[in-house]
Amino acid sequence: MTSFAPDSIVLNRKLPLWYQVSQSLRASILGRSPRDPLRLPTEERLAEHYGVSVLTMRQALKELEDEGLISRHRRRGTFIEPDARRGAPVRLLGSVDAIVAQQSGMTAELLDHGTAPVAGELTEFFSDLAEVTTYHRLRSDAQTGEPTNHARNHVRPELAERIAPEDLVRWPMTKVLRDVVGAEISRITDTVEARLADPETARLLRVPLLSPILHYTGVTYDTADRVLDLAVIQYRGDRFSFTVTLDAT
Repeated sequence: MTSFAPDSIVLNRKLPLWYQVSQSLRASILGRSPRDPLRLPTEERLAEHYGVSVLTMRQALKELEDEGLISRHRRRGTFIEPDARRGAPVRLLGSVDAIVAQQSGMTAELLDHGTAPVAGELTEFFSDLAEVTTYHRLRSDAQTGEPTNHARNHVRPELAERIAPEDLVRWPMTKVLRDVVGAEISRITDTVEARLADPETARLLRVPLLSPILHYTGVTYDTADRVLDLAVIQYRGDRFSFTVTLDAT
């Protein structure tokens, strides 16, 4: 494609196709380079790229238009909104691409990383390991620079050997594991609960001590049901909401 080129995905037939396409395209838009063109390919070319009907593609684009990420102009085409707000609600929905989309669109700073013995709450998830590699990042709104969340990812050391620090500044951990490391992700389980900001979280997110935050835990498994990544993220409670959609079929 000569205009903006979105990532490819493998569609899950158990989930709405328009939703999966919209989330994949959303992640590509939010993770784009400033040098990438703003014009999207035509509906027909996008539909061919994702392997869906034009009608499905239109529904996906409408979702992004309603969110304010794109604008569509008759006879001119569809364009990414360069000033679109990126602090969108966190959505917990059933595909890896949805998780990647949720994590995209913020600037990230790698605060520290290193390998240490598996201890405490990590034992439950990495009982087969002696050590685990941890990455601590602070994410901020790309436009305002305001901190939005800080995350600790605990990753198997053999995977961490193939992760470059600059990858985690550019992309979410889920995308790095899947697209850079080549890990075969089978599922991700998510838990969200309300907590009060501890001193470290209050300092990093610039919120009052003991103010409400959203505490997120995401566990990524491979096809052998091993834990690849344990993500623990503290979100500012005034910036995020979580939406969960269940497929009744």
